[in-house]
Amino acid sequence: MNHSQYNIIIVAGGTGTRMQSSIPKQFIEIKGKPILIHTIEKFIEFDEYINVIVCVHKDYLTDANFMLAEYFPDKNIQTVVGGETRFHSVKNGLNCITNKNDIVGIHDAARPFVSIATIKRCFETASIKGNAIPVSPVNESLRLVTNGINKAVSRDDYKIVQTPQCFLVSKIQTAFEQPFTPFFTDDATVLERMDEEIFLVEGNPENIKITNPDDVKFAELYL
Repeated sequence: MNHSQYNIIIVAGGTGTRMQSSIPKQFIEIKGKPILIHTIEKFIEFDEYINVIVCVHKDYLTDANFMLAEYFPDKNIQTVVGGETRFHSVKNGLNCITNKNDIVGIHDAARPFVSIATIKRCFETASIKGNAIPVSPVNESLRLVTNGINKAVSRDDYKIVQTPQCFLVSKIQTAFEQPFTPFFTDDATVLERMDEEIFLVEGNPENIKITNPDDVKFAELYL
């Protein structure tokens, strides 16, 4: 493997509002280790030479730098200040990558249960096709509500989107030159706006985003 090839941007820009916590969720400890550290470890396990960039809220930059130095003393992990939205944080992270022919993954810090197999599928497919995003099936029944009218829809027509979402650097950097719109809920939507086809790969069901206190309980049980 060409070891300059893989980059991962870990988006840890949150400030802990939904968690009703004094510290952001990515710094909450599970089994004695911050969630952010569990997440980074997965990517280093996948590729020990991966270039790791962590986007952090400005108020937590010092904390993050201390934490990364403590857990990864021999790794040169870059931190960048997050922006006002996820879009702006990712853009700041993308600006740190110089090789346009690299593949970059973009991953939520609060998804520590992504499997190595999922990471591998995303990076390898993006290397071939230019992008890849992991998805999982919808297990619940769905109803579409439009202007107060609701009707059943087939859940087979829908997928739950996860991260890491992986892209050819040149393509995703160009896509992020577009002006921000609230429609950009993830990174694939930004690329899709450039009329690019998005390629889906299989995610793993336990790759949830830890968002509220119940998720932390699940995470502790899972680990």
